[in-house]
Amino acid sequence: MKVLDIFSGAGGFSLGFKLADYNIIGAVEVDKWASETFAYNFKDTKLLIEDIQKIPNEVFLEQFSNNRPDVILASPPCQGFSICKKNHGDPKDPRNSLFKEFLRVGKILKPEYIIMENVPTLVKAKTDTNESIIGIIKNALEEIGYHVYWEVLDASQYGVPQIRRRLFIIASKRELKKPFPEATHYFSDRGQLNYFLEPCPTLWDAISDLPEIHAGEGKEEMNYHRLPSNCYQETIRFSSQKVYNHVAMKHSKRTVERFYTMSWGDSLADVPEHLKPYKRNGKGIISDKIYEQNSRRLHPDKPCHTIPASFYANFVHPYAHRNFTAREGARIQSFPDWFVFKGKPTVVSQKLLEREGRLSEKHLCQYNQIGNAVPPVLAKAIAIHLKEIT
Repeated sequence: MKVLDIFSGAGGFSLGFKLADYNIIGAVEVDKWASETFAYNFKDTKLLIEDIQKIPNEVFLEQFSNNRPDVILASPPCQGFSICKKNHGDPKDPRNSLFKEFLRVGKILKPEYIIMENVPTLVKAKTDTNESIIGIIKNALEEIGYHVYWEVLDASQYGVPQIRRRLFIIASKRELKKPFPEATHYFSDRGQLNYFLEPCPTLWDAISDLPEIHAGEGKEEMNYHRLPSNCYQETIRFSSQKVYNHVAMKHSKRTVERFYTMSWGDSLADVPEHLKPYKRNGKGIISDKIYEQNSRRLHPDKPCHTIPASFYANFVHPYAHRNFTAREGARIQSFPDWFVFKGKPTVVSQKLLEREGRLSEKHLCQYNQIGNAVPPVLAKAIAIHLKEIT
């Protein structure tokens, strides 16, 4: 089946469907660096690098009317689902958001399936007038001829070494009795076995074969230093001769010393007082605000916590005294090693760029692209299941 991905980002959603032998015929992405990543890894796909709001109906018909997609994928930015501005309606109402673009393209091309991914909180979210957001989405899709189903799926239950819960909405031209795939993997920290499922890979299962590097070390392209040690690593390394995007952030001596004191599960709140972060422009004064979600040393024998868009500051490697590299994040997200991320590894704060009027520099860095993506292995499970029930 043919696929059009209209909020493609780097291409995690598309990649999952490609790995399930779907044909990725087209994609739309506005960000320059994410588009470069998508174009590099999907060389035969027609990519429209543009704000979807600026693409007229005629362009979609011209580009895809003779090669209509069977599936439209959409993962609108969950950080800013709404494009509604102040005094222009309810910012939480999807009728004022990027959702209407997703709906518009569905109306034009009429695929067999429309699949949307977003944050699970959307299920309980309401507009300012107390309308259910998921209800509005469901009604809008039903009005254009679709049966609508939704489910919150946990990526770890499909073999992704990460506890990541995301909402998936499937709109189908025909009624489906079983729209979502059954879990294939489980994880239990109590040593319990589930003879019907495979054990979920752990964080260390995912990254332990990558070259050992310290803060400030690594390269955008380097050789493997060891053989794979488990099935997950063998699968993720298949067809790749090199390791890409494995560059560790540069840390100060004080930051490395701080990480050295941390045990598994510790965060900034647990380090000695003299090693806690300083106030910004505080001339060496220890900050009284400690963000526990930043710089937590993760346990190697458990699935990783959710990889967010800014995960370069969230997690500390289980053994090395540094934050994760982009490639380690990509492994945890289930991207294969041959998938190369373009653009800079990190950028300065996007809020700072906005304040200083440097919007031309506002792009999605490698970490952002990885953290925003749908895990390809999870997307593949959905894609295979749709084939089985079609």
